[in-house]
Amino acid sequence: MCHLLERGEKDDWMLQQKVPEDDTKSLKSLKQQGFSLLGRDYGEKEEEESFELRNKEDLTSNGRSPAGVTVSQPTRTANGTNGHTVSEVSDEMKSLIIEKNKMSPVEEPELLVKGWLLREVRGNWIKQRRYWFVLSQDSLDYYSGPEKGARRLGTLVLTNLCSVIWPDKQTYKETGYWSITVYGRKHCYRLYTKHFNEAVHWACAIQKVIDNKAPVETPTQLLIRDIEENKFNPEVMEHIYQHNPILKYTQGPLYAPLLPFPYGSLEHTCHSGKGYGSVREEAVKLFNCLQQLESAREPVPIIQGVLQTCLDLRPLRDEVYCQLVKQTSYTPAPYTAAHLRYWQLLTCMSCTFLPGPTVLKYLRFHLKRIQSQSPESEMDNYASFISEALEKTKCRECVPSWEEIQMLMSRQEMLCTVHYPGPGSCQLYISSHTTANEVVRRIQEKLGLQESKNTFALYEQNSLWEQPVAGSALIADILTSFSTKESESKSQWKLCFKLYCLLDADSISVDSIEYLFLFEQCHEMVVRGQLPACEEDLQALASLRLQCLMGDFSTHAPCPPLDELFPSHMLEAQVLMSLSASQALPPCQVAAQGCPTTQRFPTGLLAGTLWSHTATAAHKQKVEQDMRLRSRLKEEAAAVMGSILERWKGLAGYSRSDSMAAYLTIARQWSGFGCTLYEVDFYISSTGSFSQKLWLGVAATSISLYRQGEAEALESFPYGQICSYGVSDSNTFKITAGDRDLLFETTKLTEIMQLMNAYFSAIRRQRGKGEDVDITIAESTEVGFHYLAPTQTPTLLELPSHPV
Repeated sequence: MCHLLERGEKDDWMLQQKVPEDDTKSLKSLKQQGFSLLGRDYGEKEEEESFELRNKEDLTSNGRSPAGVTVSQPTRTANGTNGHTVSEVSDEMKSLIIEKNKMSPVEEPELLVKGWLLREVRGNWIKQRRYWFVLSQDSLDYYSGPEKGARRLGTLVLTNLCSVIWPDKQTYKETGYWSITVYGRKHCYRLYTKHFNEAVHWACAIQKVIDNKAPVETPTQLLIRDIEENKFNPEVMEHIYQHNPILKYTQGPLYAPLLPFPYGSLEHTCHSGKGYGSVREEAVKLFNCLQQLESAREPVPIIQGVLQTCLDLRPLRDEVYCQLVKQTSYTPAPYTAAHLRYWQLLTCMSCTFLPGPTVLKYLRFHLKRIQSQSPESEMDNYASFISEALEKTKCRECVPSWEEIQMLMSRQEMLCTVHYPGPGSCQLYISSHTTANEVVRRIQEKLGLQESKNTFALYEQNSLWEQPVAGSALIADILTSFSTKESESKSQWKLCFKLYCLLDADSISVDSIEYLFLFEQCHEMVVRGQLPACEEDLQALASLRLQCLMGDFSTHAPCPPLDELFPSHMLEAQVLMSLSASQALPPCQVAAQGCPTTQRFPTGLLAGTLWSHTATAAHKQKVEQDMRLRSRLKEEAAAVMGSILERWKGLAGYSRSDSMAAYLTIARQWSGFGCTLYEVDFYISSTGSFSQKLWLGVAATSISLYRQGEAEALESFPYGQICSYGVSDSNTFKITAGDRDLLFETTKLTEIMQLMNAYFSAIRRQRGKGEDVDITIAESTEVGFHYLAPTQTPTLLELPSHPV
């Protein structure tokens, strides 16, 4: 404790405490009482006038104060102070200004930059005035002029918490001046010059002074250090807490953060659009939110707001942890529901964000101390839960949902529903730390699929779209994102457990649930139009699906809609083809189609005169075409459904297993059965071939290229021929096979990478090779490329859970 105030004599932080001006206690007395003399509590409302903590021990042998000595030769303490306390602008410098004003700026021995600048002055209106600015190692001062004896008009003390905003073009376009902005503790200087180089020179010089300053530490930081050093000495710990109210619960507001944050606004950061003020302002607002928890009827919105702010403003996470430790220490009524709200928020924080190493040690010490002081209490239960959570927590991508917060407040787990292919589902209890891999493992154990040669994964899915979930993704984040997506798209989302890598379809027993999954997922591909087959085969598949679902044909059996049995896009293609064939184009349109665009008549006055009549006729023609199209679609759908029902009648006597087996037999006639298809918008190879709108099929042994709707592969590349693959830019996937480079433009980059990695990893596991010696990741601009050695069983590193 003896060094607390020596370390705590910070020109920035001491100024925020309310100290009686006639306080003449000795430094020894101050050291003994820690920070208790600095006001009712740290962060109490600061006076407009600044002050300096001084005593007789601070005077030099000639009776002068350190301020007088350090004007010409400042001495820096271990913490970066100059042996005196200063504040800002005219009040900020106090006695230091009195000493330095006796000098002309020309005689200043440590001047770095000096010159004329315009400063923005705010009064009844904003205006700019010209001043002589001088930058030294400790401050940025401005004078009425450069002459000897010129009056100092203001000072901005520079610490490592100050910040500089560099000149930008927008300000120059609006004002004709290049501007730099310097933020201090209380004030901000907006400076202007007509010369860009001059503005940059000033900004660089000021930033260099700031960077060279030693870090500023707050009283809370110093006390945390003391606690860490003396945590095994109960007497010292009790003394520290008793004489430092900053560490204990308070009902009053906080006027300054507990941790140091840079001065300045957030208008130049990525979060400026969310309505945040400066980090320092937000820290004080958060403490006010914490205190509102005590009286709030519904605490969840406040908790969500605090967590959202911490998610957006990362530096505030440690600050909130320190505030919560403060508010759960020496509480007047620790067992009341109002006080337990702090523990509930601390529980939510511990399951959402990890604090930094120093604050984490402080938090663990606090939890153990509470458990020893209040055993078998509700606080003890929360402390134990938080300690366990801190061992598992990873930074979340989303703020916990309303349901999750309610579960965390009562220290319970959530119930999660996972759907199977088809109508089945199961429910599992999950925590805030449960990953997709854990859920997959638990479902495999529940369904007896641990010995399967194929691999499984979770999928995010709605009626039109699905995407595999990365193994390390937190299920709680996925469920939270569903509520956001549902509010935006008005469609229902769900988690699905499905086959991911089909490595060996022949080994699947027809009596197993894995066989049912294969059947259901194969049917999903058929309905989406991703199984190339002729119309007869598609109708046969639809009739087998009906037999499997409904049994033998009956006129009373409810029949599913056609789009759940047959690919709807094939109906539309057939109707459009029949309409285009039955309607011959007028001669004028045929001539126009064969005529180059450069030879057509240019639009002119005649075209403008006839515009209204032409537009009306075109609109009428479009409406008629749409009506004919809808009518033909209904007719075609009725015809196809009739054919399917006739085929269904012929399947009388087929059991459910017989229907599934016959269905899969037809599907396996396609050479690409079992692969996952991804739409490729653009394809090019190093040999010069070019195509558009293809399917890239990723299977267990190779990747193949298909024209959409065609069964035969254009090209196929076994994995043994692939030298490398990866992402060449934001939406381009590159594969090198032998001496050929293949480029694919697609939005499914991450999914393709994950699936290829999974296939390679599964092959490696099955062949019993656990070493990762055949792969390196290139240190080049082609981020994420996987270079494979020319072996038949290449190994791969796991793809990160975020997009490459």
